[in-house]
Amino acid sequence: MSVSTPGRARVGRPADRAGARRATTLAFAAQGMSVAAVYTTVPAVTEHLRLSPLLTTATLVGVALTAGAGSFLGLAAVRVAGPVATMRGALVTIAVALTLVGWAPGTATVICAYVLFGLAAGALDVGINTRGAAIERAYGRSVFGSFYTAWSVGGVLAALLTAGAARLDRPVGESLAVQAGVLLVVAVCLRTHTLPTTQVPYGQPPLERGLWLRILPFGLVLLIVYVVDSTVSAWSSVYLRQTLDASLTVAPFAYAAYQAGTVVGRATVDRLVQRVGTVAVVRTAALVVAGGLAGVATAPSWPIAVLAAGVVGLGASVLAPLCLASAARLRPGAAETVLARLNLFNYAGVVTGGAVSGLLGSTGEFRLAYALPAALAVLVLAGARHFTQPPGTSET
Repeated sequence: MSVSTPGRARVGRPADRAGARRATTLAFAAQGMSVAAVYTTVPAVTEHLRLSPLLTTATLVGVALTAGAGSFLGLAAVRVAGPVATMRGALVTIAVALTLVGWAPGTATVICAYVLFGLAAGALDVGINTRGAAIERAYGRSVFGSFYTAWSVGGVLAALLTAGAARLDRPVGESLAVQAGVLLVVAVCLRTHTLPTTQVPYGQPPLERGLWLRILPFGLVLLIVYVVDSTVSAWSSVYLRQTLDASLTVAPFAYAAYQAGTVVGRATVDRLVQRVGTVAVVRTAALVVAGGLAGVATAPSWPIAVLAAGVVGLGASVLAPLCLASAARLRPGAAETVLARLNLFNYAGVVTGGAVSGLLGSTGEFRLAYALPAALAVLVLAGARHFTQPPGTSET
């Protein structure tokens, strides 16, 4: 096995870490768009196909469960074909799934489409995060926040597109078809770039037990983060529609505000880590999330709920990328394995948050669905001390 030295690419191919970063940023944006496209169209799909609240809840929980399985498919694909090829294949599959969701003639078809989306989304998660971890190693400083900024921008654009389509009275299938087309363009445009860093082949030996214990704190924090995220992402549109009497045009605004908050948070997180350290950023973010969720839970009207959702996004946005980056640094040569395992906590949080919120919402207790995660957010404070600095930086 030949190993390149830092600053040099493998023989025969010029190094292009900037190109790799641009391509991966584009893939992150595409994933953010796809997730937003699914979640913000739930009210329209539900009303169009006349799905019961319980079936809608079960379907969204099923998406999270299949995404967990998809992360292992992604791990296998990364080991065989590499992260970039995995990203391409997953994006094409997601585009097909979105089109099927939008034009599904009945319940069975839409459920199959959501399952397909979950599998591909899980695979894409592993591909983009593995590639992102490698790029951060090549840069030698925190850059993960910029990737998730693009993820959030994609989410905002998708939510606004959903709202615009509803405003113009267009079928949900049309807006999802447009977003599927964007994903196909991104898949076609993705290119593989050689990174100027030490290259370690994928598919390392199994991780030792001691390393699993070191991963556990990040997994627990990630679980809480995605309980919060799924509560806002999957159900905020329904919450505005059912509890706060918002129109279908207004219903996606909470998701858009949440993602707008994540854009701001993720655009600044890399600089904040350099300035005040990872631990301080994580602790502050946890308190912001708790306050924002309390605001959503007690909102007297939809504009207040939208504003509070933006605050939640501001705090929650920094936690996932810092979790993933810190965990990947535990074993750089097996980052894809670490991230695939860590994704289990991600989807466990999505399942828990989505199921509990959906069940509470179906019984008319949506406000409680936002109050409970506010208490969980405070528990992130206990896990903050385990977060590590990127190479080349130091805690203050």
